[in-house]
Amino acid sequence: MYIDGETLFKIAGIGLAVAFLYTVLEQAGKKDYAQWLAFFGAMYVLYIVIQALGDFFEAVRSVLMFYE
Repeated sequence: MYIDGETLFKIAGIGLAVAFLYTVLEQAGKKDYAQWLAFFGAMYVLYIVIQALGDFFEAVRSVLMFYE
């Protein structure tokens, strides 16, 4: 089981958008907003990764149930 390209591009896109907006907010003097943006961006990516891990473990469980 592998992570499909769509998920990887989604994570990369979120990372690029957060990095760009973080830089803009930091240059505008809104460092606290930039930090909150980075925090929520990281939490969203973590949510995506946890879903992918859940799918992976479900696939492993289904394979092991097959051999019972």
